Amino acid sequence: MLPGASAATPAACSSVIGPDTSRSYGPGIQAGPGTGQELPSPVRTAGEPVPVPLERPPVSLEEVISPAAVLPHPPLLVAELAGSAAAETADLRAACRDVAARLAAAGERWIAVGAAPTPSRHGPDTRGTFAGYGADVRVGLSAGAKVDPDPDPELPLPVLVAGWLRAQAGTAGERVRIDAHVLPTDTPPGEAHRTGEELAADGDAVLLVLGDGAATHTARAPGAFDERAAAYDRAVADALGAGDAAALDALDPALSDALLVAGRVPWQVLAGALPHPSAARLEHSSAPYGVAYHVAIWER
Repeated sequence: MLPGASAATPAACSSVIGPDTSRSYGPGIQAGPGTGQELPSPVRTAGEPVPVPLERPPVSLEEVISPAAVLPHPPLLVAELAGSAAAETADLRAACRDVAARLAAAGERWIAVGAAPTPSRHGPDTRGTFAGYGADVRVGLSAGAKVDPDPDPELPLPVLVAGWLRAQAGTAGERVRIDAHVLPTDTPPGEAHRTGEELAADGDAVLLVLGDGAATHTARAPGAFDERAAAYDRAVADALGAGDAAALDALDPALSDALLVAGRVPWQVLAGALPHPSAARLEHSSAPYGVAYHVAIWER
């Protein structure tokens, strides 16, 4: 069990909403400056218990991974890159740092999963820099890697953010070693699920799932406005908060691509790795600048 989780509430869900940047959409997702349509509120309110179905087949501890966390990977998580958005995304950044610290306390071996056009694997000695995003913030997938003077300037964004999250975990993060798996963005749902099952065999590792929601929540979003984005991310938030792996498996690749969702493949890897979590908690859900970001924890 992750530090800070309660065994008395095997499946609780809370939504920590980002700061009000210009317009609030009630107790739910918020949008950044210059937004368009109203977004529905997240599916759960803070502290509202979410029952995980009890009628499920028994799960062998040898077939499941250790605690898993879902986090986004926008460059604006890094304060040096956020510019004027640093204050507006402070709650999102704080939620990610908190979860990273709890993961580091739960285990020193992390498996990070993300998606990119080109698949790749990256071991603990990997080091990189956010220079391509505007600032030479250097990160590594282990403490020793980050001191290397020659960081890779072209690491996939999920790998860079995994290294940044490790560094945010404080002293415990210095002991963490990360193996990063970057899957193709067009990975079919069944293949992503099977990848999760394979990763689950490494039962002493913590799973770090990196991906963003729809980037089409407002007129000024990267993909402009698409009215389907609100329902899509409400369903994702519901699934993450309820530990509903089947709902993540059911995410449609074509719709996800149309909404510029970066998290569909990693979320379906999570569904394969932890098909029946004993606890699930949605820690944060927001949509600054029209892109949805979800932070959640699942436990075996």
